[in-house]
Amino acid sequence: MRRRDLLTCGVAALSAPLLARPVFGQARYPDHPIRLVVPFPPGGGYDAVGRPLANKMNSVLGSVVVENMGGGGSSLGAAAVARARPDGYTILLGGSSTHVTEAVLKSRPAYDPLKDLEPIANLVLSAFAFAIHPSVPARTLKEFIDYAKANPGKLSYGHAGVGSLNHLTGEMLKSLTDTPTIVHVPYRGSGPATADALSGQVQMVTPAVTAPLLEYHRTGKLRILAVTSPKRLIAAPDIPTAVEAGVPNMISEQSIGLLAPAGTPRAIIEQIFQASRSVLADQSFQRMLVESGFEPDLESNPQAFRRLIEADIARWAPLVTAIGVRLD
Repeated sequence: MRRRDLLTCGVAALSAPLLARPVFGQARYPDHPIRLVVPFPPGGGYDAVGRPLANKMNSVLGSVVVENMGGGGSSLGAAAVARARPDGYTILLGGSSTHVTEAVLKSRPAYDPLKDLEPIANLVLSAFAFAIHPSVPARTLKEFIDYAKANPGKLSYGHAGVGSLNHLTGEMLKSLTDTPTIVHVPYRGSGPATADALSGQVQMVTPAVTAPLLEYHRTGKLRILAVTSPKRLIAAPDIPTAVEAGVPNMISEQSIGLLAPAGTPRAIIEQIFQASRSVLADQSFQRMLVESGFEPDLESNPQAFRRLIEADIARWAPLVTAIGVRLD
């Protein structure tokens, strides 16, 4: 169940006793650093979750080192984890993006997302933003759509890579608003795409909402026209949702959580799960996530995370078929 009153509810259920339960037979795990693969370059939504998570995990699990491995709309990093030794020392920060890419967009996937990766727990749900360069003469999403229709082929948007949820979110907007001439420009992550939006190389960008993105909006460097969550974000109540801005059904969220290679011992999965729940129970960590535009998922577990990913795959498949996006 999702929670909006995140900083006051649910903490008791996630408190320290979780880690007090011993994991028999795994007393020596971990005895060297754990690699947390973030399948995008630095600067995007995944990084905004992964790096502070790794810092917090150091005190409750052991040394966790972030490795950014961008490319292929998250496929390269996720595939590397799927092929890694299932010993708990290589884990993935993945979810909707990594799984939709392989399950829906490829006829020859690099890995089977539902068989080769073992869900541990979802951490957050993340909305996307439609953010434009201030030179674009639009103050609302409707004005942007009208401008795009009046100037076919003159607008472009940057995204995190072909097949990423950032890309599919942009294509969903085009499909729902009949603006097919907005040109998509793929990058190797949201960070580089946002940098080019800041310089005006692309007129719009569709990144996950993060604290830096909200700061660009507040300082006028970018203008967020709408967010794709079902409700307005706690961190930015002044920004309308895309549905409120006049685009019915324009809802797009992604899960971001932890996964391990298939075959990882259940005791290790449990130990990482308990550590992640302990971190997520920390109110200061929750506050940081909320202020960055994320919605912490306080009640996730391996089974719930698997169901969430399966639902995402089923939801995006019809759009991918309709717009004809393929990665091979």
